[in-house]
Amino acid sequence: MNTMQKSTIARALVALTALTVLVAVIPTANAATKTITCYKGTVVKKVTTAKCPTGYTTTKPVVKPAVKSTAATATKGGTVDFSGTYTGKIGLTWGDSYVQATSVDGVGTGNVLGLTDLAGIGSAAPANQCDTFNGSGTLSGGGNTLKVTFDSSAQACAEDANAPTGITFKGDVIINGGTGKYAGATGTLKVTGGSFNIKSSTAGSKESDTFKFTISGKIATK
Repeated sequence: MNTMQKSTIARALVALTALTVLVAVIPTANAATKTITCYKGTVVKKVTTAKCPTGYTTTKPVVKPAVKSTAATATKGGTVDFSGTYTGKIGLTWGDSYVQATSVDGVGTGNVLGLTDLAGIGSAAPANQCDTFNGSGTLSGGGNTLKVTFDSSAQACAEDANAPTGITFKGDVIINGGTGKYAGATGTLKVTGGSFNIKSSTAGSKESDTFKFTISGKIATK
């Protein structure tokens, strides 16, 4: 091979090498100058690579509008009127010198502020046809409760000296707080028109009777 042929081949090799390098470099240079935006949840990243990193996408996420809460807000620092009639069942155990209301379960209607359920207990040591008694309970409904206790004004009277007989009762109940919107509530409610009947004539009997009473007043909330 003569010198001219060698020179021609060398120039061809140099040109081919240069073209190869140029072809290899051009796409890289173009990729390096192109910026894409990648998204992953609330994270936004700008990259100069041909595609997004793993876990990212070029599709911008749709932001949903915030949903306004519709949760009920408890009444605070106000006074509300309360008035309703409760009816239900009272479980009694009684003898010559005692009466125990082992269970009181009722349902209220009227302006009871959603406190439709009544539960309670009571007791008395009767010596006369009219005597004081002790009683406590809760009014509840809608996730709220109101705790109440009869005060010393509470009185129950028997229509007859001996059973079976009708019993009437009345008195004031003191509000001792509660739960939900009635947490820390105070006030006094008045019970009127209360009545139930003792049906058995045998001392030491256990029985279940129906009752009814009206309760009204104002509830002060914190």
